[in-house]
Amino acid sequence: MDKSKEILSKLKEYRDLDLKYEKGNIFGSMCTKPHPITLEIIKMFYETNLGDPGLFIGTKKLEEESIQMIGKLLHNPNAFGYIISGGTEANITAMRLFNNISKANFKNKKYGNKKNREDSSKIIIPETAHFSFDKSKDMMNLDLIRPPLTEYYTSNVKWVKDYVEDTISKNGENSISGIVGIAGCTELGTIDNIKELSKIAYTNDIPLHVDAAFGGFVIPFLEEKYKLKNYNYEFDFSLDGVKTITIDPHKMGLSPISAGGIIFRNREYKKYLDIEAPYLTETLQATILGTRTGVGAATTWGLLKLLCKDGYAKITHECMEKTTYLTNKLRENGFETVIEPVLNIIAIKDDNAKETCKKLKEKGLYVSVCRCTNALRIVIMPHLEFEHLDNLVNTLCKINKK
Repeated sequence: MDKSKEILSKLKEYRDLDLKYEKGNIFGSMCTKPHPITLEIIKMFYETNLGDPGLFIGTKKLEEESIQMIGKLLHNPNAFGYIISGGTEANITAMRLFNNISKANFKNKKYGNKKNREDSSKIIIPETAHFSFDKSKDMMNLDLIRPPLTEYYTSNVKWVKDYVEDTISKNGENSISGIVGIAGCTELGTIDNIKELSKIAYTNDIPLHVDAAFGGFVIPFLEEKYKLKNYNYEFDFSLDGVKTITIDPHKMGLSPISAGGIIFRNREYKKYLDIEAPYLTETLQATILGTRTGVGAATTWGLLKLLCKDGYAKITHECMEKTTYLTNKLRENGFETVIEPVLNIIAIKDDNAKETCKKLKEKGLYVSVCRCTNALRIVIMPHLEFEHLDNLVNTLCKINKK
């Protein structure tokens, strides 16, 4: 055996240790098996580098066109942005933007004539926000203000409104650097009332970021029959206060990792992120990663062209059908959900969730747990079939002796 075959054989041994989506035992991941066409796209673009776009002009055009298509999906044909590593980088980028805007506003005395700007930018952020915002806090010394949750596990809009108004009243000026809303939270799939948060943000000249890493490729394709009554699903640039959105093609968009998206309302926001890079073909760079593969942009472009609205609507429909099926099956067997599923995420009440999670793992089934409540967390992704859902319920019944 020559050296290359030996190495590939050894690598296969390691790969065989990994779980496989198609086996139907991954229930806690927001990622899934990428669309088959992406393998060919990866081969074509694996050596591209969007960190130096002047060398890869075609790949850069693919990124720009991908952002335009996503922008239209989010009701903003003039959107600007990047296909980057994932939701974590996108959220950190948005927080970096808000922090830098805040610094610029205080420097230019837009918010009054304070002698000493506060050391840390205040960002109002839900309790259910992704852990990437905690990373932002560590990196930029942000002051994260966390409103209480409503009974539906969404950010309390009245509390946010009162906090903003009280802060401005006490200081005589706005000292809040940004607001964050979640459209499809990681734990429960809930959607904050982005419409009302947008009104608060717009009225008080505070930028609003929406983390739709998961929901961005679900909510626009959600049929009315799956929408909960008296629940607001609006989340995008049709709302004036929304300035940035995180949306991940490598989740429900079926792109391979890594393909995350950070979308800005317009190109004007780039100036707050630009860093000089004089030795590159594009001398001002705004993304956190310097060297970054063009694979994400190319696969996103390919899938948006291939699947179109109807294709993604079909994927969403199938996932919601399975979500409804599993919810009913669980209830028939005596299990309760924390809330009525908003998207294709189910939280099963369990006072001993971590122990149940451990027992399921011993049976070869991998679920996760919620942080905001005692519950098992199930994400219904395209790789899961009805037989996999039946197996999960049957195993849960055996563990709980139901």
